[in-house]
Order: sequence, then structure tokens, then C-alpha cells
Amino acid sequence: MTLFASSDLARRIEASECELVAAGTRALAARGVTTALLPLSGGLAACSGPNSPFSKVVGLGFAGLPDSVELERVEAEFAARETPLQVELATLAEAGLAELLTRRGYVLVGFEDVLGRELADLAPPRERAGLTLRPSPPEELETWLELLVEAFAAPDAQGVATHESFPREPLKRVMRAMGEMRGLHRLIVERDGLPCGGASVRVDGELAQLCGAGTLPAHRRRGVQSALYEHCLALAAREGARLAIVTTLPGSKSQENSLRFGFERLYTRAILRRETARG
Repeated sequence: MTLFASSDLARRIEASECELVAAGTRALAARGVTTALLPLSGGLAACSGPNSPFSKVVGLGFAGLPDSVELERVEAEFAARETPLQVELATLAEAGLAELLTRRGYVLVGFEDVLGRELADLAPPRERAGLTLRPSPPEELETWLELLVEAFAAPDAQGVATHESFPREPLKRVMRAMGEMRGLHRLIVERDGLPCGGASVRVDGELAQLCGAGTLPAHRRRGVQSALYEHCLALAAREGARLAIVTTLPGSKSQENSLRFGFERLYTRAILRRETARG
């Protein structure tokens, strides 16, 4: 059955994204990073400095249009931290929001797709020769972290080029904060006994977010990513989730893999960015 992305479903998905970003930002703050969290028109503006994947506005436009005072407060906060202000705007958000933002100097820099898959009647993970997948315990956080950072540092070139890239250390700091979040399940896959990939999944009630999966370049095209997908989906179903969500770049290898595993494109987010400067 084809999934239909209603505004209510998009609102639920975007709210979960807000919760993820807020939890990650608080985890960074607990590690001494200077952060800010500001509500904005049903969404959230999170800032943890330049070069941070958590410095952005998410979930915007599901509670009416923001007024100029709200926007100016957020823009001033990012400017004070010398951080470009990026908005991830769902196509199912309030009509007129894109025009409002572009009139304020926000520029379209890219797109990302939100895909979903129902978890009813999910087939169990297949046995794959040479591959072993297991949970990553707390004492193995650094191993999981290095796998993901190395994998993300060498993305597949298929599809649309990414609209963002992050230096290794800020990316590692954010990934560590995510890895320590409550409710996030970490997985590691080994190939012939060697760790070669990792993934994470966050379960939020009946919704499961696939928060990132990566395979080291030397182990790609050998079924590692497929094994990660199958086990993440099975874990989410065991935890009571009914719908899995993943975000991918258009035409990317990750999107191709997602479609092969039964995901459907629900809606798109336009990525709008406004450069900020003091004063």
C-alpha cells in the first residue's frame, strides 16, 4: 500500500526531528559547548556554533507563519555566534513561508527527501556470509563513532552533491553527543571479524528515525548497508514503532538503498540559508 504524506503526518515527523535536534543540542551543552535553543512557529532554532550539524532551524511552519520579531531574535542569535542560519523547510509546511524567508535574504542551497516505510509484516533480517551485526554497548562508543565519522568523510558521489560538509572534529563532537542520547540504539556490523560499518536508530513512540548509517569505503558494495537497514528496521519494529523514517539526498546511493527496502518518498525539504554577520 502506498503511503500518503498528509500534513498531519509531516507535522508528526517534523516534531520528532525537533526533539532529536533539541536532545543532541542539550547533550552538546552538557559537554561544555555554548548552545541556544529557541522555539519558532511550531519549530525549533538550535545553534551550537559554526560547522555544527545541529545549527539549524527545523520543524518550521506547522503553527502558522513566524512574525518578524521571532525571526529577528533567531537571526540575531546566530549572527552573534557568527553561524550561518540554515532552515530545513518541509514542502508541507505553511504556504507563504518560503516567500517570507527569501524576502529576508534566505537563499535556496539544496534539497533533501524524507522517506517512510511501514513496519507491519516486516521480514526478519537475512543471514549474510561473512557479516555479523550486533548492538554497540556503551563501552564501545568510540569504535562506533570512528566508523561513522570515517564513513561520512568519504560519501558516495552518486546523485545530487550535498549542500553541506563538516570538519572532522565538529562532526565527531555531534556524533558523540548523539551516540550518548537516551533512546538511541547503536549498531555495528563486522565483515570477517573486522568492524566495517555502523548505524543508529531512534524510536519515538510509533515513529522510528534512522539517524545515520555508514560503511567504510573498502567494504562497500558487499551487502553491509543492506544488513544495517534490515537490522535497524527489525529493531524499530521490536521497540513498537509502526513507521520508519529516513532522510536522504535526491538520487543518492542512500536513497537507492532505501527504495530497495520498501521506503517511499513522503515529502521534500528545501534547504534555505542566510549568511549572518554581526550588526
